[in-house]
This record gives sequence, structure tokens and C-alpha cells, in this order.
Amino acid sequence: MAQIKFGTSGWRGIMCEDFIFDHVKVVTQAIADYLHARGEADKGVVIGYDARFMGERFAHEAARVLAGASIRSMVCDRDTPTPVIAFEILRRQAGGGINFTASHNPPEYNGLKFSPSWGGPALPETTRDIEERANAMLGQVCYKEMALDKAVRAGLVEEIDPREPYFAAIRSLVDFAAIARSGMTLAVNPMYGTARGYLDTLLREAGVKVIAMNDHRDPYFGGMPPEPSKAHIPDFIQMVERCDDIALGLATDGDADRYGVIDGDGTYIEPNYILPLLYDYMLRRGKRGDAARSVATSHFLDAVAQHHGQKVLETSVGFKFIGEYIRDDKILIGGEESAGLTVQGHVPDKDGILACLLIAEMVAVEGKSLSALLSDLYQRVGEFHARRENFRLTPELEDSFAEKIKSPPQALAGKKIAEVITLDGCKFLFEDGTWVLFRKSGTEPVVRVYGEAGDEKELQRLIDAAAEFVGVGK
Repeated sequence: MAQIKFGTSGWRGIMCEDFIFDHVKVVTQAIADYLHARGEADKGVVIGYDARFMGERFAHEAARVLAGASIRSMVCDRDTPTPVIAFEILRRQAGGGINFTASHNPPEYNGLKFSPSWGGPALPETTRDIEERANAMLGQVCYKEMALDKAVRAGLVEEIDPREPYFAAIRSLVDFAAIARSGMTLAVNPMYGTARGYLDTLLREAGVKVIAMNDHRDPYFGGMPPEPSKAHIPDFIQMVERCDDIALGLATDGDADRYGVIDGDGTYIEPNYILPLLYDYMLRRGKRGDAARSVATSHFLDAVAQHHGQKVLETSVGFKFIGEYIRDDKILIGGEESAGLTVQGHVPDKDGILACLLIAEMVAVEGKSLSALLSDLYQRVGEFHARRENFRLTPELEDSFAEKIKSPPQALAGKKIAEVITLDGCKFLFEDGTWVLFRKSGTEPVVRVYGEAGDEKELQRLIDAAAEFVGVGK
């Protein structure tokens, strides 16, 4: 029997194989036991789901199990963005949240994400506790279930609409008046996911002209993974490129915690560049504070921080670690190269809706395209180019890589390694400020290689040397 295993953002699996109702009920019971053990069961649990198949059913089954454990549930009345669920946990001072989402994964996947009472993704010690409880109960009828109608009558299940309180919070963080005054037309693409009726509605209510596509629910996500990366939104890029009136294209993933941005000329702008642009914009507008990024994210952010007399905190991969800094009010902005971002005073979890709106505000206030803003920032802090490559390993290469990484070389690509960081994977920092990071996948024979340099030619040289080090180079 497959074991329950939480990854960087919850437990995920293929529906009808390992993600099945019995396992969902067991994990829900494990969460109930965790909350009882912590004395937080009486605070209740917010339950949400994304636009995938059976989301409502999974949510209602979880509510029935929680009701059987005498825990009150507040179930969202429709598919709901992950950051909205995080916001509702904090607003209601709930004991936690259960979110049925597989985020940007293909449609055959579903997942269960648990967020504790502080609103961010559960930390490793929390997920280990829940994993151990769940795996000890697999194959047993270890939970009680209360009929949904009975649970509603008993006050143990309540249907909620979390939109308006979240809207009010977003309006306090974004200058919608500036966006409207600019006269910009914005293209919005929720990728058939949960941002429908959120990102577009906030903009339209502010008087902004919006052109929307893929704005109805489709559990198949139009045949593409609901990930707003360049490879998965070609139709959106083409629409922005062909329409002279569109100033920006704003996309969100399936559960609206990630973003994708298209400049007005159809250029896709990588998250590695968006994060430092927004940080610089916030600092130039008078805000102060440090930033946080994952070990795999561009040091472009560090250059911006140094330019403004701030510092950057480096974390392991996984937004939960950045979320801790937001929770503790230690940073102004935090983000990852995988398109996660949040800011001070907001939820300690990724919010693709807020990211899109802040980008729109920046372009409106500055009166320049993203490409022009990026060029301006390069002039002030230097140029940065980053990329990630995935290298698949044979069994022999997998064994040899494990040995190689235990004893890193003194140089790579003809560059002396100044420092080795083993926070998450193995990162070689070179004397000239360039770097390369090796992260082995925990689920498949793949090494993810991240690199950064001052220009594309040097970056390619680094990636080629990294491939050779792994054993897959020419």
C-alpha cells in the first residue's frame, strides 16, 4: 500500500491510484488528531478546493470526518484560491486549513495541503507528525464520519464565501486608482482555475479595462498543466503579442498562488526578474525592509538589496520557509524562482493574484514597460541571467553523482569555487559572483541544475560545465 508522503507543498497523487477517498479520510483524521494534540481543535478548520475533478466531494468528505472528530469546518462555497484560504485562516483565527489542490500539476493529479493556524504552508515537523499518524492508520477504519446534513444542523459544518474580506485586504495593498488612471488594458488568464472572479473582478471593479481568456472552470485545464510558465501559455502570449492595446498579460496557476507575466510586446518575463523589479519599486516608493528568497532564486534580488542598503535572507526551497519570515514581520517581500511571492502585511503564503496586481501597479505608476524597467534596473545594479535545467540520470549516473557531490571540486568551468552552500542541494558560489546549484529530486532520477551569470553566453558555459560534472554533458 502506498504511503502518505508530504512534499514541499502538501500530499499529492494521481486520482484513483493513490489519491483516493479512503486515504483522504485517513489524512483528515490524522490532521484532526494533530489539532486535538495541540489544543487547537476548538478553533475550527477552513476547507477549500481548486477547480479539479471531485474537489467539492473531497472537501465535504473531509468535513464529515472532522465533524466525527468534533471539529467544526468552514467550507468554501466554490473553488477558492490558495492565498484566500490562507487569509481566511488568519481572519477567523482558525486552527488550520485543509486545501484540496495539486496547484500547477496536470489534471490527473489532486492533492491535500494543510496550513496550520499561522496561515503558511505546514513546516516539515508538522507534516512529519501528520504523515506518521496517517501511515499508522492506513488500511484501517480509524475515523468516524457524520452525515453532512446532520453535521450542518449540529453547527459543525458551515458554508462560507471568503471573497469580500480578501478583496478588502487586497485593496489596502494595491493602488488600483493608479492602475485605472493609466488607461492600460490588461489581459487576464486564470488558466481555468480559481482566480476566476478574483483577479478580473478586482480590476474591473476599479475601472480597469480587462480582456480575459480561459476564464471558465475546466478540470482538464484546456489540455495543459495549469502552470503559467512560458511553455504552457502560448495562446496567451500570442494574444498579448497580437493586440497593440494590451499593456500587460497577467496569468495565474490552477490554485492562483503562482503568477506568469507577459510584457506588452509578448515577451514572457521570468519570475527571477519580477521579484527584484518589485522589490526595487517598493523601496523607491519609500518602503523599507529586507527580502527573502530561496537558495535556487536569482541573486539579482541581492544586488537590489545592496543598492538600497538592505539585506537578503536565503532559505531552503519551499515557500513555507519564506512564509515564516512574513509571519514574524522580518521582511518586506519574499519570493522564489518558481513564481511564488508575497509581501509584508499579507498572508505568509504565495499569492499569484496579489503579485499580478502589484506588477500592474508598478507598470502604471512608472509609465514604462517591464522590459524598459528591467533595462533601467540593470543600469543601476548590474545584469543577471538565470536558468534551470533538468538532467535525467541512469542508475549508474545516479550513484556516481551522489559520490561526486560529497566531495565538491575546487573549480568548475575554469572558475574557482569560493564557497559551497549545502542549505538545500549543493550550490557552488564562484569568485566572480556567478553560481550553480545542484538539487536531486526526491521522487525521480533527476538532478535539477540552476545557474546564474552576467550574460547568456557565460550562463550557457556554466550549464554545460554542470552537465559535464553530472555526467550527461557532451
